[in-house]
Amino acid sequence: MMLALAASIWGASDARAQIDPSKRELIQLGYNLPLQGSGPINAYAFYYLNVPHFVRTNLTLRLAVAPVYLDSEVGISQLLGEHTDLGVGMAGGGFADSYSEVREGKYVRAESFTGHGGGGSVSLYHLFNPGEMIPLNGVLRLESHSIVYQRDSKTASNFVLPLDRTGFNLRTGLRWGGREPLLLPDLAMELSVWYEAQYRTRPGVYGINGDRRVQQISHLGWARALLTYTLPEWKHNFNISLTLGTSSDADRFSAYRLGGVLPMAAEFPLTLPGYYFQEISAREFALLGVNYSLPLDRSDRWALNALATTAGVRYVPGLEQPGHWHSGVGGGIRYRSPSNAWQLVLGYAYGIDARRENGRGAHSVGVLLQFDLERAHVALFEPGDNPIRSRGLQQIFGNIF
Repeated sequence: MMLALAASIWGASDARAQIDPSKRELIQLGYNLPLQGSGPINAYAFYYLNVPHFVRTNLTLRLAVAPVYLDSEVGISQLLGEHTDLGVGMAGGGFADSYSEVREGKYVRAESFTGHGGGGSVSLYHLFNPGEMIPLNGVLRLESHSIVYQRDSKTASNFVLPLDRTGFNLRTGLRWGGREPLLLPDLAMELSVWYEAQYRTRPGVYGINGDRRVQQISHLGWARALLTYTLPEWKHNFNISLTLGTSSDADRFSAYRLGGVLPMAAEFPLTLPGYYFQEISAREFALLGVNYSLPLDRSDRWALNALATTAGVRYVPGLEQPGHWHSGVGGGIRYRSPSNAWQLVLGYAYGIDARRENGRGAHSVGVLLQFDLERAHVALFEPGDNPIRSRGLQQIFGNIF
């Protein structure tokens, strides 16, 4: 088991804690549809490309391309030593920094608005234990990001938008192991701890009569433990993860936002089945999730999936609601093509503690689709690591529904 885990983990790039040494070409699509109430559109579609030996043997190109959004990084291996790499990134696009106000289970369109933004980053990646079976990687990243806000068609006329601003984020972390950027990986293991400081150049009040504030400096710290394993004989697959987070001076923009069931919607997805997308805004949280896949045939093309998630939270001021515990469950069916070039998951989810107009409980359905073009040897289009910022697709869906 440990040798198989190590082989999978060595190529991981889930949290950008190292330069990914594996060639990857993926298309990912996901959509969650709430069946109670009207929530923020929860969808993504992006193309992910990772090319080692790009132009030169020590260069790696990574692209995440989504509707009206691009995230890119060029990694330079061994630039600052045998085990220290440098990454230079650029990202930006439309609707990337839009904000949806969800308060006590209600999507408040009059207090939601659009944000467009972009910026750059410089990252250092260091391998602390060369030659070991499971790598221990460190990351230090400085990122600059500028945002311009504008009203939606349903933003209230008396709602004052936040000031356009530029932010600077400093992140550092340690990760032992990792997870590949795949929809349902067969093997993964991770223990990681992270700290991030966020600085905004134009803090201040906004909203209705200045009832909310953008903090100038916020501090966040979180940790994740994750294990994914597939039983060799039976092909049963299970995933269990525990994520803990705390913060200081968090506001609506720096809060941890939990909700939805899209595994590639964020660098660290905080899923709650049956809930709206990012429905819960927390300054502190503990999130435990379990997923189990039961194959229905010997070739493992068809499988049944079951998942359960529970979280204890302390809310960001202004977004409190009765109770500090939120849980959700779900299930579905998964199909893999014979070559494993593509897979499709159809699912249903129930938010046990989600607040709605008729009390607690909310239903949703969803679809997940992944094309692995490296396996299929098909390039659908030319040139995607933070698809949560790609909200162009959400905007398109939002204009339809």
